[in-house]
Amino acid sequence: MYRIAQLLDRARQQRPGHVATRMDDRVRTWAQVHERIARLAAAYRALGAAPGDRVALLGLNSDRYFETIFATAWAGTAVVPVNTRLAAPEIAYILEDCRPAILVVDTAFQAVLADLPAALRPAVTISLDAAPVPDGQADHEALIAGHAPMPAAPAGGSDLAGIYYTGGTTGRSKGVMLSHDNLVTNAFNTVDGMRFDRDTNVLHAAPMFHLADGMNSYAVTALGGSHCFIPRFTPEGALEAIGRYGASHAAMVPTMLNMLSRVEGLERFDTSTLRQINFGAAPMQEAVFRRVQAKFPHVRLLHGYGMTETAPLLTVLPAEYNTLDGPLAGRLSSCGLAVLGVELRIVDAEGQEVPTGTVGEIAARGPNVMLGYWNRPEETAAVLRDGWMHTGDGGYMDEEGFVFIVDRIKDMVVSGGENVYSAEVENAIALMDAVAEVAVFGIPHPEWGEAVHATVVPVAGQALTAEAVIAHCRTEIAGYKCPRSVEIRGEPMPVSGAGKILKTELRKPYWRGETRGVA
Repeated sequence: MYRIAQLLDRARQQRPGHVATRMDDRVRTWAQVHERIARLAAAYRALGAAPGDRVALLGLNSDRYFETIFATAWAGTAVVPVNTRLAAPEIAYILEDCRPAILVVDTAFQAVLADLPAALRPAVTISLDAAPVPDGQADHEALIAGHAPMPAAPAGGSDLAGIYYTGGTTGRSKGVMLSHDNLVTNAFNTVDGMRFDRDTNVLHAAPMFHLADGMNSYAVTALGGSHCFIPRFTPEGALEAIGRYGASHAAMVPTMLNMLSRVEGLERFDTSTLRQINFGAAPMQEAVFRRVQAKFPHVRLLHGYGMTETAPLLTVLPAEYNTLDGPLAGRLSSCGLAVLGVELRIVDAEGQEVPTGTVGEIAARGPNVMLGYWNRPEETAAVLRDGWMHTGDGGYMDEEGFVFIVDRIKDMVVSGGENVYSAEVENAIALMDAVAEVAVFGIPHPEWGEAVHATVVPVAGQALTAEAVIAHCRTEIAGYKCPRSVEIRGEPMPVSGAGKILKTELRKPYWRGETRGVA
């Protein structure tokens, strides 16, 4: 049985004087952070939060956000990190679904509270950073100062530690229930797979409510490394913070890396301490990878694949395979090998393993796999079958265990009986210099059932036509895979909190009124 509290205990025991967190002018050691978290947990219990209760957290990245995540586990409660990009009705849906005992909110989202129905507001609201503190709210710092440290609650193992709501890329958000065992074993998998060490100083630039970044909170803490924070990602802000805090590692999604590589005047930023960027949550097109590698030649790019339901890490592509040249080239398009605590296999529609090299659905098993979906037993049963988590991702495995993702199962376009994988078409289009973002999906067609469609956002100042995109595709991929229609979009793509393009939103105008749609 594992406990999240043991990660903090280990950090304080082995590195009490080492820097734990940095933000602005606040610098704290592991001894200080350990005590603050134990005091904050005592405050939660004094405010009425009982073991098993939920604590919802709505705020931007910060050292106090980090303390809140660990204080919930220390108190025996479960954290519910809320996507900061959601509208008030979507936040209301989450609060109604999980019914938290406490809501923790920072200044950036105080206005959202006024838009929430009174019946959904928890009895206790805590302000992370507001000055002055709004009427009726408790203050994060005052709570820490006003309570003695409590011993860690005896929560652990299969006890609920967090409810992480999915990004809604395939429908309405579901609350993924993760246990102490889930999150701690994932931390160990992350330490090994991502090659973290005691000198890791991770910059939290991606949103911490999402486990693509949030997993680093647990993994780096287990080692007694260091955390530094910026409230929200901007490419210039991230570059400046790397130099200011001496960050060695960061986690980003490909969209963020794309933006980082396009910053003018990169030489004015000191990125000499940066050793590694972990990326995932969405595929990175080869053209983007080449540009990032050229702009940051001293930085390892490490591709990880996973999902919220698996806490989240499933595979990592070792850094030596992230190359375009030499004897190890050829696996750049792979998402890597299963991490130590995970079993993977590729299965057919009946759940039977398919031969090597055959496309099927990726299924995973291990102590990192979720308890289930909050209040959704039928949907839990649909994906947790015979001890395996069915990911909904289509892919294949080669003879050495490297996994290659071809598409979300629901993103595969079936046109005239031919399977077209949207990721393959997106990779072809992304090779065009004038393309900033691209999304490919199926739209209804009276003869073929579905037709391949591409939505493309051009690079600012670049001219791009639908005809040019289609003509380019014909030089890169088979004719039946080429888009039959292209929208040149003048505004950024809609994205989830994890930075994934929301194809559900892009599809809606095309499938409206159809009796069959694609989720």
